[in-house]
Amino acid sequence: MNISGNTIFIAGGTSGIGLELALALQNEGNKVIVGGRRSALLQEISDKNPKISTVVIDVDDPNSIREAYESVTHDFPDLNVLVTMSGIMYPEDLKNPDFLDIAERTVTTNLLGTIRLVGQFIPHLLTTPSATIVTVSSAVGFVPLPITPTYNATKAAVHLFTESMRVQLADTSIQCIELIPPGVRTTLMGQENSESALPLDDYVAETIALLKADNNATEIVVEAAKPLRHAEMNGEYQNVLKMLS
Repeated sequence: MNISGNTIFIAGGTSGIGLELALALQNEGNKVIVGGRRSALLQEISDKNPKISTVVIDVDDPNSIREAYESVTHDFPDLNVLVTMSGIMYPEDLKNPDFLDIAERTVTTNLLGTIRLVGQFIPHLLTTPSATIVTVSSAVGFVPLPITPTYNATKAAVHLFTESMRVQLADTSIQCIELIPPGVRTTLMGQENSESALPLDDYVAETIALLKADNNATEIVVEAAKPLRHAEMNGEYQNVLKMLS
């Protein structure tokens, strides 16, 4: 993926990593469209950043995905990058049957949302000479955070889905890149003030630097994510799991 000259749709870019990445990519010379559920928040983003376009999308709703797709590809026919950023993360107590509600919502947003977006946008991306799909998994998809079992599972699934997609699309114009963030200081799980989480601007700056460094990257793994991403390969899985427990 070239770091500039793209038209990029970020589904789930109204806050946290998604919004910071949108701003950084726009500063690198890309046309950026941010998608999210809350129209008031989208308007606020547009007011503060007039060069960023916005569209309403709820990745839990296939009809909303289709409507957003039609709007974005109509207004931006040169769209060549999709970023599937939408995600939720909540603690679950598996001894309490109520956890199933959280689990099902997490699967719908994190996994089905990603799959539905990819399925909707691939036909358009195949028509472009150079396209990219960026999925977002997590370091805890490789070594789980025990209090968020379904979140971990969805992110592991996004990793494997991306691996399979990359093989299937190898003979096309579409490149597949997986972002694998560590804990980052965002509102996800109330980590915005966590000393153990990576500052948001540091994460995005390192991510942009890695994208610049390798146009053919398949995974973007910042230094803070490497201990989890490579724990099994390095024989550190049980030690890292114990640290997260």
